[in-house]
Amino acid sequence: MNISDLQPAEVWKAFHSLTQIPRPSGKRKEISDFLADYGRSLGLETIVDEIGNVIIRKPASAGYEGHPGVILQGHMDMVPQKDSDKEFNFETDPIQAYVDGEWVTADGTTLGADDGMGVAAAMAVLADKTLQHPALEAFFTIDEETGMYGAEALQPGLLQGRTLLNLDCESEGELYIGCAGGVDGTAVFHYEPVAVPEGDVALLVKLSGLHGGHSGCDIHLQRANAIKKLFEFLKEAVSEYEARIACVQGGSLRNAIPREATALITVPAEGKDELLELVDFYEDLFIKTYDGIEDNIHLTATEFPIADVKGLLPEDTQDFLIHAITICPHGVYRMIPEIPDVVETSNNVAVITTTEDTITVQCLTRSSVESRKEELMEVIDSTFRMAGAEITFSGSYPGWKPNTNSHILDTMKAIYERDFGKTPRIMTIHAGLECGIIGKNYPGLDMISFGPTIVHPHSPSEAVNIETVGKFYRFLLATLKEL
Repeated sequence: MNISDLQPAEVWKAFHSLTQIPRPSGKRKEISDFLADYGRSLGLETIVDEIGNVIIRKPASAGYEGHPGVILQGHMDMVPQKDSDKEFNFETDPIQAYVDGEWVTADGTTLGADDGMGVAAAMAVLADKTLQHPALEAFFTIDEETGMYGAEALQPGLLQGRTLLNLDCESEGELYIGCAGGVDGTAVFHYEPVAVPEGDVALLVKLSGLHGGHSGCDIHLQRANAIKKLFEFLKEAVSEYEARIACVQGGSLRNAIPREATALITVPAEGKDELLELVDFYEDLFIKTYDGIEDNIHLTATEFPIADVKGLLPEDTQDFLIHAITICPHGVYRMIPEIPDVVETSNNVAVITTTEDTITVQCLTRSSVESRKEELMEVIDSTFRMAGAEITFSGSYPGWKPNTNSHILDTMKAIYERDFGKTPRIMTIHAGLECGIIGKNYPGLDMISFGPTIVHPHSPSEAVNIETVGKFYRFLLATLKEL
């Protein structure tokens, strides 16, 4: 079955159209132009701001002209992640989405349901002339996944509505009224490469097969971090087997838990067999340690031409790097005391890259409490400064403070109980939502976030539950009618 044949048809057809347009974060123009053309094709007022955000305005239906306007908000970009053996170019290739039982997923890549489903639902609302609703603004932002740059660039006075429905959550039956803020940390080690010791052989060590996932929504699941685990192996390989590091690469996005990492190392030829035994030992150790959490861990080592190894990290840089990665916090730092099952503060050791004279480590620190975010930033700052790295923090964005007296919360809670026969869960989320930034720039907005059920966002296992898309859309339409 083609996904455009699913129900509600208007939502799935819109989502299918989005899968055909390459839209990784940073590739703005094509998707921005597509959404702007979509709004104009419906005869609706369409605005594209200087950065590429799109606002499409739909007048109120008959009888709703005097009611306060509503903003439908989502982001147009998606996280580009793929399996290592998948040939795919996110800059040019359409997503290969397909139906898998009760789910829609993609062939070896992220699906883009985050936040393609929210954008598709808004597109369907804009196109349907039979609906009852107040004046609407569909507000589609660029580059949410890499720093919420679209929301940050929103100018005052563009949005007219007083209620904002953020369509970017991933658990149907839950209403979100708060989120964490975040900040990016970047540490850089500078070094002059040194020669490879005579008699060494080279090995490419790779850790792969991890689940990864969203560094906010999935950080409490205790999944393995490929960078941290690879350095656990490297620490012993260096200290006990005379291994030397030429380069390390791991992770790809600051908001995705790294699924793969590789290290090019050298080792004295006479110690190669023992080093390979150490690889097998650590693969077995990781499998046992993460039994029930990870189910496909692979740690491998393959020979690499020694002539192609141009230089190594100096031993002091190598040691400082290993200790810094080992010490740097990853995972849950603190839970919310009043809500013990919700993460308050966390850090994701996200990306490590090597050039001919630098190694860069990127982290994303999240917290719903600004002072705790700053506390963890100081820990990370000290970790890398003591190791001799330069470290900077950038892209800080605020959290969204819950408002339990929200009118839209009361309204949607009552609608859900009436239409679905149960009470929705009222939640805060340990991920960044654009509500915090938009609310900062537009004080007084009454905001809420909801969506269908999406599992494993930011990973090639991403999937959206078909039944919940229908429930989510019915809930959205009932909310607009009630408002």
